[in-house]
Amino acid sequence: MEKNEHFQVEVAYALPDMQVIVPVEVEVGATLRQAIERSGVLNRYPEIDLAVNKVGIFGRLAKLDETLHSRDRVEIYRPLIADPKEVRKQRAAEGKRMKKGGGDAEEAG
Repeated sequence: MEKNEHFQVEVAYALPDMQVIVPVEVEVGATLRQAIERSGVLNRYPEIDLAVNKVGIFGRLAKLDETLHSRDRVEIYRPLIADPKEVRKQRAAEGKRMKKGGGDAEEAG
């Protein structure tokens, strides 16, 4: 049997004003949960609750028991402050329009 092999992954957690990225060495077969626990972010940021916060790999939602690959970036997502659908409904109710694109374009003529 081969020796246990290790590889690097990153654990990322974004706060409103900063992003924390922690490099972590894990064994082949390690899961998202194991990498998050090994990174120390749960101790550093007690507001993270893995029963509530969603997690992913490179922007794709994943389960805590999913197996990692070398150089994966494990992301811990914060709950949304406001539901984007509700915000759009409120704007519509107030008669506000969302802008598409930037500025007023003048027609060439």
